Amino acid sequence: MTIAALLRDRRVRDALAQAAVAISLVALLVYFIRNASENMVKAGIASGFDFLWRQAGIDVPFQLTGYTAGSSILGLLWVGIVNTLLVSAVSIVAATVLGFLVGVARLSRNPLLAGLAGSYVEFVRNIPLLFFVLIWYFGVVASLPAPRASIGLFGIAFLNNRGLTVPLPNDTAGFGLVALVLAAGIALQLLVVRRSRRRQAATGRALPVWRIGVGLVVVLPLLAALAATLTTAWDVPALRGFNYRGGFVLVPEFVALFAALSTYTAGFIAEIVRAGILAVPSGQIEAAKAVGLRPNQIMRLVTIPQALRVMVPPMTSQYLNVIKNSSFGAAIAYPDVVSLFMGSALNNTGQAIEIIAITLALYLAISLAVSAFMNWYNARIALVTR
Repeated sequence: MTIAALLRDRRVRDALAQAAVAISLVALLVYFIRNASENMVKAGIASGFDFLWRQAGIDVPFQLTGYTAGSSILGLLWVGIVNTLLVSAVSIVAATVLGFLVGVARLSRNPLLAGLAGSYVEFVRNIPLLFFVLIWYFGVVASLPAPRASIGLFGIAFLNNRGLTVPLPNDTAGFGLVALVLAAGIALQLLVVRRSRRRQAATGRALPVWRIGVGLVVVLPLLAALAATLTTAWDVPALRGFNYRGGFVLVPEFVALFAALSTYTAGFIAEIVRAGILAVPSGQIEAAKAVGLRPNQIMRLVTIPQALRVMVPPMTSQYLNVIKNSSFGAAIAYPDVVSLFMGSALNNTGQAIEIIAITLALYLAISLAVSAFMNWYNARIALVTR
């Protein structure tokens, strides 16, 4: 086939046009990078990524990685990543649970409950997130009592204006077994689901998947956690002087950022849940009632499974927003990627381009990973597969 004949093929022309655009973008990017590098050399500004192995010399009040001031800047970056993922993960879980409850409450026939839920949603959705973070930090957490007047939780955890102090196990081996029990329970539950589908296809009768799942994924891990708790020595915090010593402290910045992200995002998730439930055809509900299903069974077996197909895509956007909005923690000095790396490390090294590029790449990688997982889950529950 001649070149002229190939060029007459529309698919070939489209491919060539896309290749030309891609090459142009790469060339433009290379030009900007080289131009920036040459200007930095002329200005005597250091470039490269060797600074990551320098000693950080920065104290971090909240970290889970064993970092010290003598660690490298790369270790400081890892602290920021872990802290960002931690507050994002717990906020996503809390926002999902709270948003689901508020969304269902908005559809309640009780006018008081529906009105309160609606007021909460309207309040949250019309307040800037930064203002929300500041409200929680300066208006709620900062107003908590001093350590000597702490709010005690079962005599082992204490909440005050310096954070939440909780007991810390001296040996974590027992809780590693809890994680193994949980993983085994999830694996067994997946096998039960597959077995139930095959049985339903063959006999029309399904296994009690939800009851078995509660036992495997909830009850067994809880029993294992209870056993580990009772057989492990704990470092219980105690008041010594002007503050509590021992245990582990969740700093006020973490508590405030977690509360702000959770309650703020829950307002948006509530609307997604409400819209998803309303999107289920009324005929499905009437058919479920006709076959004698109870209201809770209708919600669990008919409404929610169909509503999820509508809810998952917009909820993915909210989960990504939580991860990106965690950067607002820099406003209250929460030690996340932005505060530690783009703040402290940038001030110490002055290598702005490299630090900004690494930070952008990290947020991009985390967001793409979450999007890939949610897209996979969305495809699994899709009504029509391609």
